[in-house]
Amino acid sequence: MADAAFPQATAPAKPSDDPTRNATLGRALLHLWPYMWPGDRADLKMRVAWSLVLLLAAKVATLVVPFTFKWAVDALGGTGSAPVQPDNWAMWLIVSPLAMTLAYGSARVLMALLTQWRDGTFAKVAMHAVRRLAYRTFVHMHELSLRFHLERKTGGLTRVLERGRNGIEEMVRLVILQLIPTAVEVGLLTAVLLWQFDWRYVLVTLLTVMVYMAFTYKATQWRIEIRRRMNDSDSDANTKAIDSLLNYETVKYFSAETREADRYDRSMERFETASVQTYTSLAVLNAGQAVIYTAGLTTVMIMCAIGVRNGTHTVGDFVMVNAMMIQLYQPLNLMGMVYREIKQAIIDIEKMFSVLTRRAEVQDRPGAQPLRVESGAVKFEDVLFAYDPDRPILKGLTFDVPAGKTVAIVGPSGAGKSTLSRLLFRLYDVSSGRILIDGQDIRDVTQESLRAAIGMVPQDTVLFNDTIRYNIRYGRWDATDEEVEAAARTAQIDGFIRMSPKGYETEVGERGLKLSGGEKQRVAIARTVLKAPPILVLDEATSALDSHTEHEIQEALERVSRNRTSLVIAHRLSTIVGADEIIVLDQGRIAERGTHAELLAAGGLYASMWNRQREAEEAREKLALIGDEEGAPNRAPPPVDDPLVAPTGAAG
Repeated sequence: MADAAFPQATAPAKPSDDPTRNATLGRALLHLWPYMWPGDRADLKMRVAWSLVLLLAAKVATLVVPFTFKWAVDALGGTGSAPVQPDNWAMWLIVSPLAMTLAYGSARVLMALLTQWRDGTFAKVAMHAVRRLAYRTFVHMHELSLRFHLERKTGGLTRVLERGRNGIEEMVRLVILQLIPTAVEVGLLTAVLLWQFDWRYVLVTLLTVMVYMAFTYKATQWRIEIRRRMNDSDSDANTKAIDSLLNYETVKYFSAETREADRYDRSMERFETASVQTYTSLAVLNAGQAVIYTAGLTTVMIMCAIGVRNGTHTVGDFVMVNAMMIQLYQPLNLMGMVYREIKQAIIDIEKMFSVLTRRAEVQDRPGAQPLRVESGAVKFEDVLFAYDPDRPILKGLTFDVPAGKTVAIVGPSGAGKSTLSRLLFRLYDVSSGRILIDGQDIRDVTQESLRAAIGMVPQDTVLFNDTIRYNIRYGRWDATDEEVEAAARTAQIDGFIRMSPKGYETEVGERGLKLSGGEKQRVAIARTVLKAPPILVLDEATSALDSHTEHEIQEALERVSRNRTSLVIAHRLSTIVGADEIIVLDQGRIAERGTHAELLAAGGLYASMWNRQREAEEAREKLALIGDEEGAPNRAPPPVDDPLVAPTGAAG
């Protein structure tokens, strides 16, 4: 009956494992265009237009350079092909080799200045696009469901963001500042060759360009697969390093330093192999490009040399065609680099956009209104849920958490206790049924207002690598220092904080590892106190603490939960004895419910769990007592007939 609803919990379809298979320059530019030409920024549009003007001006200056070189050489040789024939000393000074050389230098300087001016003008556009896209992706990553983040490795995900951000910068820079200028320059140089020489020069030049680009394309396609393997191995090594360092203490507990180093080294070995192949293939590419270009350059120069010998061209023409071909080589060489880098940028950008276009599993419905909290009553109504359709977790739960009351959820591991808190926070949506707060289906209200009304003290408190004050203030960002410290006093951590040399400015370290478990829990409680939510969720908040610390934390929790609607997910039954109602889950269903006394009297699952925990507690107390007695200075020696103790003087 209930299982029919579980297919609704299927995770959203995953994007292709390799989102770069269909990646193209057109797709990437289509994605980037709104960021390169932002509709709401007239100043950035003006920068784009001005950059194009500077681009054309720089290319015109670039074309002047070979001409001034030719005129200087002809002036030196007296061949009469200078732009003006001198008929007096004044004109001779203008068209003299010195003047032409100065003109040559001036043209090169002007070309460089215009190019740098263009790059500086467009930098604001490029970096604004990078910033906007990176911001949007970062925000979207937080909007994606918990399921998405549990399926991904943090190191790999941050690598996608980093590479995507760099890929955007490369794409914008290369397409606007390199690819388009190169295409313009090749076109203009071809026109000049046709004008100054003849169609044969153009034909040789175009054939050189076509063969050069065809070779570059083929070689780059080959190299992209190698580059992809290198990036994958780099991500794998980075993920393993982050994972191992985040679990530093676990590595130490199991003396696993060598094993972790071997895992990391295996990933780095794959990275090394792929990197060597990358550099080797780059050498092959560069060598092939040099051979193709040199063949075209030599052919054109031989043709011009024959023309000089026949008197149809001057030595200046020979120098000019050489300068133009060398000038053509620079954008050609750049085209090869641009193609390689753009292809890699496309790969990185597509991976980023595959995350950006991933639909959030939990979304606000159209027209969702803020949650209106009047009393804070919570109701689970025939709730079914499964992370995987083949493995249902909750099977038709119905229960109430009355306003201002405390309801505890207990049960064996895997019964679905923590899933309830995730559903209440809408980290997942129910497969079937409803969760209501003051009669409002939580799927009909905004997620922001829902989560603002609920406070959470989790079992495993993870803190930001910042100060204690920062971590407490995270509960309510506009709180004053006095309110932060008042919350710390309520959570019984103010005294500890003030004993530290830096007080509230004490750094807690990565994930709060500089603090003990109890101290981290108190910070979490203080954070929740500062938030002051009407509904409180305590998800096994004391299960990882020792008995002494547990009692102290429990007092703070009781103080915080007073007069609040509280849902307590408990492992240690001693912490929920005073709950208004205790619900016992077993295999996703409610097995028992009632007060502590009622459940003990029923002699069911709860009573069995209680007795086992009491026996374990008594055993621990006895062991502790024996340990104290063995440590006593006047303890009597054991009897000789104790089978575990040898008599005095007996052989060991």
